[in-house]
Amino acid sequence: PQQVVDINLTIDHQGQWFHQGEPFIRTELVRLFSTLLRLEEDANYYLITPAEKVLVKVAEVPFLIVSASEVIQAGQPCLVLETNVSDTFTLDEKHPLRLITQENGEPRPYVRVRDQLEARILPQVFYQLVDLAETRQENQQTCLYLNSAGAEFQLGCFD
Repeated sequence: PQQVVDINLTIDHQGQWFHQGEPFIRTELVRLFSTLLRLEEDANYYLITPAEKVLVKVAEVPFLIVSASEVIQAGQPCLVLETNVSDTFTLDEKHPLRLITQENGEPRPYVRVRDQLEARILPQVFYQLVDLAETRQENQQTCLYLNSAGAEFQLGCFD
């Protein structure tokens, strides 16, 4: 759709949805809207409907990873992640993990949920992933790696 409307929808750093400054109360509505959310080429987020695109201002990323569980699928370890809007998916090549190192040196982990939409992995979940990681010695550093669904992801290296 070509028509873009702005009805003051926002998603804050904690994944909370707001309409005109008021938080959404109904989780079912947030879940429904989350399935319509897209990141467009203009770097804006929109709810896409057949008639219009509704602008959504997102503080960081639209979703949070709130849990992780390790399972065995087809004989290999897989990490199943869940978002704050109840999306579940396997950490794999289609849903890669990426880390940004903040100015204070702390890692800020993200994972692709679908299309170009990402979720920030909450610290408690990231610590759980660190516990599941394998260590390797590389260039006089210890590096942490996660293996999931045949894909490998580096969580970082330290002295």
